[in-house]
Parts: sequence; C-alpha cells; structure tokens
Amino acid sequence: MSATSKKVAKRPDGLSAYIAVTAAYWAFMLTDGALRMLVLLHFHTLGFSPVQLAYLFILYELAGVVTNLAAGWIAARFGLTSTLYAGLVIQIGALAALTQLDPGWSVTASVVFVMAVQGASGVAKDLAKMSSKSAVKVLAPKETGGLFRWVAVLTGSKNAVKGLGFLLGAALLALAGFQAAVIGMGVVLAMILIAVAWKMPGGLPKGRKEAKFREVFSDNPNVNWLSAARVFLFGARDVWFVVGIPIYFYAVLSDGSEAGNRTAFFVIGTFMAVWTILYGAVQAFAPRLLRAKDRPESELVTAARGWVAALVAIPALLAVVVWVRGESVETTTGLIVGLLIFGAIFAVNSSLHSYLILAFTSGARVTMDVGFYYMANAAGRLLGTLLSGLTYQLGGVGACLMTASVMLALSAVGAARLSPERSGQAATA
Repeated sequence: MSATSKKVAKRPDGLSAYIAVTAAYWAFMLTDGALRMLVLLHFHTLGFSPVQLAYLFILYELAGVVTNLAAGWIAARFGLTSTLYAGLVIQIGALAALTQLDPGWSVTASVVFVMAVQGASGVAKDLAKMSSKSAVKVLAPKETGGLFRWVAVLTGSKNAVKGLGFLLGAALLALAGFQAAVIGMGVVLAMILIAVAWKMPGGLPKGRKEAKFREVFSDNPNVNWLSAARVFLFGARDVWFVVGIPIYFYAVLSDGSEAGNRTAFFVIGTFMAVWTILYGAVQAFAPRLLRAKDRPESELVTAARGWVAALVAIPALLAVVVWVRGESVETTTGLIVGLLIFGAIFAVNSSLHSYLILAFTSGARVTMDVGFYYMANAAGRLLGTLLSGLTYQLGGVGACLMTASVMLALSAVGAARLSPERSGQAATA
C-alpha cells in the first residue's frame, strides 16, 4: 500500500464532508461580516441616528428567529446540503439587491429597503449556520472529546473569518466604495458556491419525508434551559457590539472630514476584526483549555455555570469607567482592553454552549434541536440589537455596557438550571 493510500485510509469518516461544509461556511461568514460593517459605517456617514442604524439590523435578527425554527424542520425533511446551498444562494441575492440602493431615496425608503435586504441576509446566515453546526454532530468522530474538538474548530474558525470580514468591509468601504464592494463580494461568493456544490462529498443526511414541524419544540429540559441562557448571553454581547462601540469609536476618532472618516473606519474595522478573531481563536482552543478530552460531560455542564458567572462583572466595571472618566483617550484604551478580556471569556462560554447543544441532542433530532437553539441565539441578538441603539441614544456606551451586565446575570440563571444527570441520557436517546 502506498504512502498516499495509507493517508487516505487514516482520514476519519466524514472528514471530507466536514471540510467542504466548513469551507462553505467560511466563505459565507466572510461576506456576512463585511456586509455588516459596510452597512453600519456607510449609513452612519449618511447621518443615520443610532436608533435608525439599529433598525437596519432588526429584520436580520428577526429573520433568524423564524428561520432557525423552519430550517431545522426543512433540513430534517430535505437534507442538510439543501439548506446549506439555499443559504449561500440567498446571500448572493441579498448582495445583488443592495447594488440597487439609490442615494436619492428618502431616509425612510432607504431604511425599509436595507431592512428587507438584511432580512434576506439573516435568513441566509441561519440556514448556513444551522446546516454547518448540525453536520458536525453527524460527522464528528465518536471518541472522547471528538465532538467538542470538531465543533470548536468550526465555530472558532468561523468567528476568525467573520472578524476578517469586519476588517474587509471597512477597508473596502474606504478604498473602493459601497457599490463596488458589494458587487465584488457577490461575485466571489457565487464562485465559491459553484465550487463547493461541485465537490461536495457524501456523508450528510438526505432527509426524511415524515418529519413533522412540531418536532422542533424539544421536551428536553437541558435543551430548553441552554437555549434560554443563550438568549441573554448573545443579547449581552450585541447590546454594545452592534451599534454602541462602533459609533462611540467614530465619535471619538473622526473629525467629520473625509480623511478623518477613513481613519475612523480603519480603526473601527480593525478593533471589530481583532475582537472577533480573538473570540474565534479562544473558541477553537476551548477544548484544550477546559481539558475536555479528560473530563466527563457532567463536569462540562457544571463549567458552563462558572464561566458565565465570571463574565457578569466586566461590562459593569467598564460602564463605571465610562461614567467616571467620560470620553477620553484613556477611557477608549480601557474599553479596548476590557472588551478584549470580555471577548476571551465570552468565547469560552459560547464554545461550551455550542458543544453542549450537540451533546444534549441525538442524531435523529439534531437539526430540530440545533434549529431551536439557534432560534434562541437569534432572539438574543435581536434583543441586543434593539437595545443597542436605544441604550446608546439614551445613555451612551456606558448604558449599553451596564445593560449587558444585567443580561449576563439572566444568562447565569439559565445555565444554573442545566442538569448534569440528564445530559448523558439525552445524548444517547
């Protein structure tokens, strides 16, 4: 047997499909991050208020709530590749639609149009996310720690790629302009879709025609409590991440000139990219940090409680710094350092959640439970997005951060209700 054939023989079952799914997910998330930054910064320079900017993303997040419920059932009925390809196709259509935005439209017309396009992009994102995360449960090796490693690599690398997307979006806006940036991303994503569809190997479930929509609602208490904890965990991030911090940095860094705007765009894009890349790197490292290979699942359930409790104080302390010191270079530096620390601890929490939802479910229910869980994730992002514009307008970035602390305390309540005794039974059901 040749060396090449030996290597092929050692490849774990399902690894080729996992690589293809991950590549498609990377491509999607790169454009998703870039599109968010393009829309946020482009419309801020047009004079949109923080609340109006939040409106642009509301339908994006609301679409995720509905899509994830439906996507779990669609994937169970028609197969995971169908929902993955549908997500990529819809994102390409959303990018194409944005090229039709007319600068001469009224603010109301522009907001409504971009909300609709962002809604389509939200549908696309959650179809792609649910497909990719569900595929890990099916394809991951069965030895101890295998599932956590594979989901951590997928989730961590996705967030690193999305971070690069934030930087790419800010750079493209500064160098090429809104229209050219959107067209370029659409063309590249279309090429990647064709390549992935052409080379997609077997190994993913084909679907079962008898799947019923009511199956998306779980009777597993761990799935439901974890979903509740996820709502407030991601709400606590987006309440400062979506509008508050980018607009605060713009206010501090830009003097309103074209050169000032360009500098602010690059700094904002760089911070968002670094934060998200760090977040993704820690997620990928989480299985080793938590020694997941050597610990039973029940201990990881207990760990999920402690890690969210450790996160509660950070945004509260940062809010106090903002209120005491006001807007200054020192305050901004403190926010950057504090939010990077927040991002690292947040990443461990998120990685634990992403693993536990797959551990709590079974192969037969994976798309249903993952869809329900990411519906909760989208509900949290929707709540955070709504509060981000509102709290910033009412009390600045300090109000955003204090609201985040309250939401993290609520997430800790949900995590405290997870039962280690029930987890093993659910995973093997």
